[in-house]
Amino acid sequence: MFSYCADPKTLEGLMWLSCYITTVKHMSFYVSFLVVMGLISLAAPLAMAFGFAGAIASRSSIKVFRYLGKTYLAMIRGIPDIVFFLFIPIALDQAFEYLRHKVLCPEVTEAIRQGNDFVVCTAAKLPLSSASEWVHDFYGFSLALLAFGFVFGAFTGNVLLGAMSAVPKAQLETGEAFGFSPRQIFRRILLKQMWVYALPGLSNLWMILIKATPLLFLLGIEDIVYWAKELGGIKTGVYEYPHPDWRAWYFGVLLIFYLLLTYLSQLVFDKLTFRLSLGQATMAGKSN
Repeated sequence: MFSYCADPKTLEGLMWLSCYITTVKHMSFYVSFLVVMGLISLAAPLAMAFGFAGAIASRSSIKVFRYLGKTYLAMIRGIPDIVFFLFIPIALDQAFEYLRHKVLCPEVTEAIRQGNDFVVCTAAKLPLSSASEWVHDFYGFSLALLAFGFVFGAFTGNVLLGAMSAVPKAQLETGEAFGFSPRQIFRRILLKQMWVYALPGLSNLWMILIKATPLLFLLGIEDIVYWAKELGGIKTGVYEYPHPDWRAWYFGVLLIFYLLLTYLSQLVFDKLTFRLSLGQATMAGKSN
């Protein structure tokens, strides 16, 4: 980035450090922080959507929907998260490629499953081999995002289901006495009253979601953990910027990043709890 960085071997002190932290790999390291922020920013609303759908289905009067909702909420709780984080991207990737293979290559008669291999025609590959690197990165990130949304959606659904059950039944019965339809009772009373009960659980899930972002490293995405391990490892004289094992320093930066992120998140949730609790018949509301 700087003109004096042309020959790193002639540099010392702060000049060497300024060149070192502005290399292309370090720029990728800085961008990876945005990847993590993008993941949690998109995974949170996606998890809310999955969770809300699961909670509503669990309360449905239609038996099929009720069983599907309860199965979804219970299944994720009973299986380790890492299994789903590794299974969902692989399953979705193969499902997409299978459908594309059937549509784009109907003339191919060979079996797709050939022993341990999953073989589809070239046109059905996702992404295509000719696609740019950013397309491969975006595709991998999208699969990881769906995995996070699906897993945390189940936990969110349990929180929302509990919050719905915590709303005093007298309020719902009052709405019924005033002639509200079940849909109006849900939209005007239950949906508005449940958030004060759901917020503590949702705040905990948000913190857990933040702590789960290093799992991107296991999904093959070059996140902050990947770059901290890559850049902090021992670099010998064959590299432009040789240095000893600096992983402790890099992971220390990650420690500070996550602590700041969780601290700021807690401040936001405290303010939300205060506002939502005003006038509510809860311990938080009475204290306000």
